Amino acid sequence: MERKTKVHAEEGKQEIVITREFDLPLDLLFKAYMEPEIVAQWMGTNVLKLENRKHGAYEFETSDPQGNVVVRINGVYPEFIPGQRITRTFEMESIFASPVTFAVQLEFLEFEELTMNTSKLTMQIVYKTVELRDQMLKMPFAQGINMAHNRLQEIVNNLK
Repeated sequence: MERKTKVHAEEGKQEIVITREFDLPLDLLFKAYMEPEIVAQWMGTNVLKLENRKHGAYEFETSDPQGNVVVRINGVYPEFIPGQRITRTFEMESIFASPVTFAVQLEFLEFEELTMNTSKLTMQIVYKTVELRDQMLKMPFAQGINMAHNRLQEIVNNLK
């Protein structure tokens, strides 16, 4: 199956650039990042907080089938421009047998209208070091984000 979400990581840089074109109008793509019910569905998580505004914050928790929390994600929005751009911090803590906290990253999300019915998301993720970025790339990161974007497309298609 073709991976529609493209992940580009230039050697020696502290960033990853992710692009995805969606068969969705810009307003619906942006709504998928703003509405707690939609975010919960495509990310497969519980949305505990989602303050869509400059200096707002967000907090998610993902549980296993037994109800045990296995991942916590949180951050703040230094910039939030509806329909255009979200700048956010992103911190993830994995709570398995031994908890692992990943370094905080900075994410720049740019939303672009391509046509009346298509749009593009470009995410630039910046890590503190090249080593931290490379550590993330060793995980099934690209497959995971592609799967999440596929779910986003499918779920939001039902809102059209």
